[in-house]
Amino acid sequence: MFNPFKPRSPDAPEPPRWQRIAVWSAIVAGSGVLVLAVAGAVAIALISPRLPDSSELADYRPKQPLRVFSSDGELLGEFGEERRNLTPFAAIPKVMKDAVLAVEDARFYDHGGVDYKGFVRAAVASLKGGRKQGASTITMQVARNVYLSSERTLSRKAYEILLSLRLEQQLTKDQILEIYMNQIYLGNRAYGFAAASDAYFGKPLANITIAEAAMLAGLPKAPGTNNPVANPRRARARQLYVIDRMQETGFITAEQAAEAKKEELHLRDAADPNRLHAEFVAETVRQMMHAQYGDSIYTSGMKVYTSLVAADQSAAYRSLRRGIMDYERRQPYRGPEKFVDLPDDPKEVDEAVDDALAEHPDNGDVIAAVVLEASPKQVSAVRANGEAIEITGEGLRPAQSGLAAKAQPNIKIRRGAVIRVARTAKNNWEITQLPEVEGAFIGMDPRTGAIKALVGGFDYSKNKFNHVTQAWRQPGSSFKPFIYSAALEKGFTPATVVNDAPLYFEPGANGGQPWEPKNFDGGFEGPMPLRTALMKSKNLVTIRVLQSIGADYAQDWITRFGFDKDKHPANLPMALGAGSVTPLQMAAGYSVFANGGYRVNPYLVTRVTDAKDKVLMETEPAALDESNRAIPARNAYLMDSLLQSVVRNGTGFKAYQALKRDDLFGKTGTTNDSFDTWFAGFQPTMVGVTWIGYDTPRQLGVRGETGGSLSLPIWTGYMQTALRGVPVTQLPEPPGLVHVDGELYFDDYAPGRGVASLGLEPEAAPQPVEVLTGVPIGAPPPPEERNRILDFFR
Repeated sequence: MFNPFKPRSPDAPEPPRWQRIAVWSAIVAGSGVLVLAVAGAVAIALISPRLPDSSELADYRPKQPLRVFSSDGELLGEFGEERRNLTPFAAIPKVMKDAVLAVEDARFYDHGGVDYKGFVRAAVASLKGGRKQGASTITMQVARNVYLSSERTLSRKAYEILLSLRLEQQLTKDQILEIYMNQIYLGNRAYGFAAASDAYFGKPLANITIAEAAMLAGLPKAPGTNNPVANPRRARARQLYVIDRMQETGFITAEQAAEAKKEELHLRDAADPNRLHAEFVAETVRQMMHAQYGDSIYTSGMKVYTSLVAADQSAAYRSLRRGIMDYERRQPYRGPEKFVDLPDDPKEVDEAVDDALAEHPDNGDVIAAVVLEASPKQVSAVRANGEAIEITGEGLRPAQSGLAAKAQPNIKIRRGAVIRVARTAKNNWEITQLPEVEGAFIGMDPRTGAIKALVGGFDYSKNKFNHVTQAWRQPGSSFKPFIYSAALEKGFTPATVVNDAPLYFEPGANGGQPWEPKNFDGGFEGPMPLRTALMKSKNLVTIRVLQSIGADYAQDWITRFGFDKDKHPANLPMALGAGSVTPLQMAAGYSVFANGGYRVNPYLVTRVTDAKDKVLMETEPAALDESNRAIPARNAYLMDSLLQSVVRNGTGFKAYQALKRDDLFGKTGTTNDSFDTWFAGFQPTMVGVTWIGYDTPRQLGVRGETGGSLSLPIWTGYMQTALRGVPVTQLPEPPGLVHVDGELYFDDYAPGRGVASLGLEPEAAPQPVEVLTGVPIGAPPPPEERNRILDFFR
């Protein structure tokens, strides 16, 4: 054997050339291996001390968002740097694991963290010019995603390999795969496959199909370009490749692969009518939690459970939007939102439509579209997703003024117009418009104060102002029951006869204004019992009542219901709801009537836990006992009787017509010039309050809407769901009441002892007072009082 290091005898024959080459090649190769080994040992010695401590991954705690839930476990919203739903390995379905292994690391359970065969295979494929193959194992991806940057350098690759080997020593394969499937970024703010399943398909990961799993498994390679929402063509190609890999690796059969390729995927649609909308609630909770716990709420995985009921919340959202859109159908057409020039080349039209609708996204079920052709009998348009829309017949009626031959250019519907469309009850398309009007609804349990539904506006993405908690508006006639409640304590009864006759107040000596209040219909009906006056919402009767009991007394009385004294100046317009309230305050106020006279504090959060479900805070509703009493039980019961009459035979009769229950109570409200409309009402287990108005107050509709025409239908739409299965409740009659000739009285104000009549005789007529101050004419009020009231009415 030839030995290059041993001296050769002069007589020895020359070794063959091939032998010399082979020997020297072996020496070079061996030296190279030795050098690499030494270099590797040195690198390990230098890098190992700098490797991050991976032992903490045994107790994997990724950044988790604040998550807000309904009382029945429905996710209402989440806030954080990363959208993630930490899912234990055992809860991840096998089909999802198989899809990931097939496309990312089929030999995951065979290698020790670094797949050397995979390196060779990838290198050979690259040399042959074939499809580029990745050589990173799942373990290496975990090392990179958890600890390292994404830069492409040799040093980072060395760190990645060494860290992967260490992870394999410290964790089981299942633990590593669990971390990967919860940690990896999959686009659309989703980290981990559970969050991605919800983000893209709106379903739990446990219910994933082979086709859906393949689509999700294709995302880690390029979550941007393979996103099925942003790039459906690329996502589909990647999905098919994953399905083929699942078949090649034996995870699915050829038949299963064929079925998966044919399955039609249904991506989550923002306009999905079944999607639960509780954005205002989620944001309110976020503010509450941040105030208490600070920025840690965005990463610690805190869970907040609310008193909301998912079905009730969904009913409130749908009913409010339906009521507002019905109102919009009664308004003049304001014209398209924008006009764009569409090219003649059909290939360029899609791009022009995309550009136009990028600034006009869909608003829930109010869809944006660009008109391609328009005539008085048909409009053809296209949505952002490419869906073609044809609008004919009744669907054109809301926009007839924009289709007329002589329509003004700003409202003319023509090619290139950006319009809004919506589905009708018959599933046809109709032209509509984004509403300018706003609204609010709150549903609350009057026995506990638990908020069951809260919708702070038409659409959170359009206007984030929470009208339930932040909008201070005039309540109009819906405030009258609180004045009547005060009057009952002053000797008035449901049978007290009050004159519905004209009133006129002269201007005061110090710059006051004359006031001639009217009923809503402008007419007068003469003497009538208080029960009838409330049923018909008679303004002049309520003013006479307030004048009799005193505005100061009434101002003090309403604070028992939770209203702010300084928001309700002690003057006669208070009788007509000229003060300021929020819908939340109105719900709390009407709860006092509903629960027998107790004050309850509205609450939303029931329980707060950490990421491991340790309870951090729990809310216990206050008991209804005498310490919380706001008004006497007999006062509440008698007011319930009056409010029941309003629903059975008065301005709220549409509620009884729609729900056909005997345990409904409520009051409509319409402010001066129809700037605000209300309906506040209850069944003993549920209070609901609806408000509709413009953020910058103006008349609702050309002819003016009322609480009965606009707000009440929204209330009944909600109650149809909230009261489903709830038995009719018979309120127990408290002591201190008597029945005389079919009417109800306080026993100490029975006929002959209470106020029998008011304003019937000329000499008994109320003394005229100056409207702004409520003091007798000629008696000047303090300057600060006059300025305060004048400011209120400006």
